Amino acid sequence: MTTYLIRHANILGESLRDIRIEEGFITEVGENLSSENATVVEARGLIALPGLVDPHTHLREPGREDSETVLTGSRAAAAGGYTCVNAMANTSPVQDTAGVVEQVRNLGIEAGYVDVCPVGAVSAGLAGEHLAELAAMAHSDARVRYFSDDGMCVADPVLMRRALEYVKSVGGVVAQHAQDPRLTAGAQMHEGDISAELGLAGWPAVAEEAIVARDMLLAQHVGSRVHILHLSTAGSVGLVAWGKAQGMPVSAEVTPHHLSLDHTEARSYDPRFKVNPPLRTREDVEALRAAVADGTIDVIGTDHAPHPAEDKDCEWAGAANGMIGLETALSVVQDSLVDTGLIRWADVARLMSFAPAALCQNPSQGRPIAPGEPANICLYDPQASRVIHGADSHSTSSNTPWEGRRLPGEVRYTFYRGVPTLWEGKLRSRTDMYNERTAMEPAAHSTDISSFNTQRKGSENA
Repeated sequence: MTTYLIRHANILGESLRDIRIEEGFITEVGENLSSENATVVEARGLIALPGLVDPHTHLREPGREDSETVLTGSRAAAAGGYTCVNAMANTSPVQDTAGVVEQVRNLGIEAGYVDVCPVGAVSAGLAGEHLAELAAMAHSDARVRYFSDDGMCVADPVLMRRALEYVKSVGGVVAQHAQDPRLTAGAQMHEGDISAELGLAGWPAVAEEAIVARDMLLAQHVGSRVHILHLSTAGSVGLVAWGKAQGMPVSAEVTPHHLSLDHTEARSYDPRFKVNPPLRTREDVEALRAAVADGTIDVIGTDHAPHPAEDKDCEWAGAANGMIGLETALSVVQDSLVDTGLIRWADVARLMSFAPAALCQNPSQGRPIAPGEPANICLYDPQASRVIHGADSHSTSSNTPWEGRRLPGEVRYTFYRGVPTLWEGKLRSRTDMYNERTAMEPAAHSTDISSFNTQRKGSENA
């Protein structure tokens, strides 16, 4: 396996160091390290971050390969600096049994660009009526600890209570899509003055906030952990802050698009801006940014939601909800949080790597850039800029809200378990990565995902 020396990297934006990678692990971090027998990566001017971990990715496979596959989503993730994605359960069939989560896990191993960790459904078929096979998924080879019906709210409080009780026994987490379905029936966008102006049915903030409050109280009662997905309102921020102050076992997530865009985008009637939860007011955006800065919000998740063109290239009312985001997340975070002075690059590492890996229990991910750790590293150029075009995405889908807009920064290199998946901004082929991995010594196989190399299809190019 190739030895790499990353030279003059700015680790977390705080210190210039060389990083030596051998057999899939970081072996040295220091100054003026020897480049003997190593391939040198000149990283001057680049920020070195631990490989990003997305707690909220929709990969669609099995069942909706016209939107995305595990392979194409993995490639988009690697291009965005990610080394791990947690794949949501709303596939077809739903990820509600051990067999389906193991299938998704194995597709991730075969793809080879990132760790793909399947998220287990809370309810069978996402129907919200009966619990899914939580224990079977937890004890499967996929070792699921993170459960969600995302896309659907677990609206029944009794079912939510039972889910919290059940996952407590396996040390897991329930991640809730907070949306009261009766308050949002037929909703098209945020309920407010602009929805009234446009004549579109509104999605009121209280429909999110009521579920957030209920589920924090249920989690406290049960003594189990609840995570609130894609927080979108100032009211939800206040509730989570209050719950944490009371010692409630709650954590929260925000998406890059909710940190940047607001409901005024709907005036274009462009379905690229249709998302669930909807884009809110500018006041909500500012509250979410402040909540990231003060620690109320724990993680940033993309909610990468690919759709085929026919599901987005239509009238607003008939369009699907969702946006792709894996390849733009880091740039949007730089633009909305780092360049505005709200957070530092060390905070980015916490929000987009350390904390989501801990939340989703991805043990070999979200590790510091230090000797002895797996070499999962993103090298990012904050001085670059680029105009975003959905057609350039590595995803099967192109439904980006940033179409034609210039964003700062660019991921230059992604190292996944010591092997570069992205090199000078270009994705490598699976054949090249397979050939490099097969030269790995047996000792380097000691990861939480067994048979890491042996199940690759080395004969296939990406």
